[in-house]
Amino acid sequence: METIDNESKSRIRSPIDLDNMAKRYKTDNGLYTFTSPSLWTIDKHLFYLLRNSTQKDFESKYKYKPDYMSYDEYGTVVLEYLLMYINGVFSVEDFDLNTIIIPSFDAIVEICQDKFPKQDVDNLEVVSW
Repeated sequence: METIDNESKSRIRSPIDLDNMAKRYKTDNGLYTFTSPSLWTIDKHLFYLLRNSTQKDFESKYKYKPDYMSYDEYGTVVLEYLLMYINGVFSVEDFDLNTIIIPSFDAIVEICQDKFPKQDVDNLEVVSW
């Protein structure tokens, strides 16, 4: 059974979780900006991502739903724009393909490593339920 406690423990290890990269994305007014790799980072490492990708048949259940595909592939919806960009799709209405290129999660983490350093677990606060 998935509980908030179990989910928080599993997400603490995720290199793309907001808590691990909050300092980079917190703005002056205290709000947070988009948390996936920036377009500049994706574009800079485009060929690395393509080399470390798999090509799959596009399933109709993902038509117009890159966020669903992102969640099913990576466990988070924040990588929907990465999937769209890698596949040359610039609008959700065009997210209807024959095949789709899926970068490996390890490759995504690798290109983001210098941008999102993993926080030391000792520095995290404990939540009592």
